[in-house]
Amino acid sequence: MASERKFTQENIRRVLLKEHLMRTVDRAGFGGVEVQRTPMGTRVSLVVERPGIVIGRRGAAIKTLTKDIEDKFHYDNPQIEVQEVENPNLNAQIMAEKLAFALERGWHFRRAGHSTVRRIMESGARGCLIIISGKLTGERHRTEKFKEGSIKYCGETRNLFIGTGFAVAKLKPGVIGVQVEIMQPGAHLPAEIDVMPMEMAMQANPDLVDLLKKLEEASVIAEHPAEDEAPAESDKKEVTE
Repeated sequence: MASERKFTQENIRRVLLKEHLMRTVDRAGFGGVEVQRTPMGTRVSLVVERPGIVIGRRGAAIKTLTKDIEDKFHYDNPQIEVQEVENPNLNAQIMAEKLAFALERGWHFRRAGHSTVRRIMESGARGCLIIISGKLTGERHRTEKFKEGSIKYCGETRNLFIGTGFAVAKLKPGVIGVQVEIMQPGAHLPAEIDVMPMEMAMQANPDLVDLLKKLEEASVIAEHPAEDEAPAESDKKEVTE
């Protein structure tokens, strides 16, 4: 029971750390965080769109952030590693934040949703799903979905190739939740089968050449049997009669 409680407390601390970083580095374009324990301490890998804002002049901002994480969340010797996002349009968390910001500026939810889907798919994503929920047009709560391409809802494929992001847009009628799911360009679905050309297959597997020769010889023998085969039983009876 003690191990289960420790595991739960560690996950709660990581969730609180993620929420704290989302508020602290929102101007830098928060794209995700990963916490790893190392022999030297705790490594916090922070993915952002603009790393310069997180680092600050002469590293002043990142030193303050490191001290803040150590005091509030009690991590042992935290070391922050800042990584820049290669393509922000394929990062689900960044796109969710941008969509929420567009809603706060007054964009219509359908225009903002379709525009975000188009940007994501033009960047090479295999699939995209956007869910916007809240008081969109009136006093009643409603949910709108925008989908294009392939999206997996469960299984190992979802865990490996689909990124999820969530953001909140604060408007006068109320709070609107935004969820973005993106299937990465290099995702390989279980139903997809790649057929290798014959030349490449022979180069990769030299034994395949000998196997094909044996199959050709067997097919030739089956089509043209030998003439000196022994006569059948019916032929023998006709000869004796």
